[in-house]
Amino acid sequence: MLQDIEPYLACPHCAQDLTRHERSLRCPAGHSFDLAKQGYVSLLAGDAHTGTGDTADMVAARADFLAAGHYRPIADALAAAAAAAVGDAAVGDAADGGADGSRGLVADLGAGTGHYLAHVLDALPGRVGAALDISKYALRRAAKAHPRIGAVVCDAWRPLPLRDASADLVLNVFAPRNGPEIRRVLRPGGTLLLVSPTARHLRELVAALGLLSVDEEKQRRIDEKLGPYLTPAGRQPVEFTLRLSAQDVRTVVGMGPSAWHTDPDRLAAALDELPEPVEVTASVTVAAYRRP
Repeated sequence: MLQDIEPYLACPHCAQDLTRHERSLRCPAGHSFDLAKQGYVSLLAGDAHTGTGDTADMVAARADFLAAGHYRPIADALAAAAAAAVGDAAVGDAADGGADGSRGLVADLGAGTGHYLAHVLDALPGRVGAALDISKYALRRAAKAHPRIGAVVCDAWRPLPLRDASADLVLNVFAPRNGPEIRRVLRPGGTLLLVSPTARHLRELVAALGLLSVDEEKQRRIDEKLGPYLTPAGRQPVEFTLRLSAQDVRTVVGMGPSAWHTDPDRLAAALDELPEPVEVTASVTVAAYRRP
């Protein structure tokens, strides 16, 4: 719930602490943010906008696809990596977090519906989670995805509405990466777990439907951008085969960035040419980065 993460939140205007006053959060400078009845709070600066956020249709498609379990191996690998990262951090600095995960914040940057964050929190029974995203449609679902999730509307490219060194763990799954801010909100010794697609991800659909592709140098570019702020701490490939119906294919196209760039009529014609079910490769990297 939102109240679980309130001690970790900061005002997006002045970075001071936020406290609850009835149905709003306020800072000492007088900035106030109303709590939405759907369970989230918007901590966007006044000149920010949500035009780049996932639409209601994209969010619904993602919720359906993930609920069907198609990406369960990714969620399982992420949860296992989270449990290992928290355990390693606790051993290194027991004063900042118990080895049993009895306290601490997991922040999911670009959390979407909260699906992956909920899976991680199940593996870390005592932790609380902040679902951060710019899409209100996504956060309406994230606020209900797990009893220990608090949902916050924010812009990943601006200062995040979290206190300095407030998070033991940051998740980033198919989402924008703001290196300086991730470093700032991670406590020393804290870990970023980043899930990114490889060039093999959904390759059969990319070729058949003309979807956006992933270049072979993606991981190198990620490492270069994060290098000034975080230290690589290992990576794990996760690759498996999906058997998708025509509706599943429509859903996976509709939930990702190709939804902005694919002509519906052309997609429908291309779908008619696919076998059913169609075998599709899912291929991602789960990479860990540590704040020194």
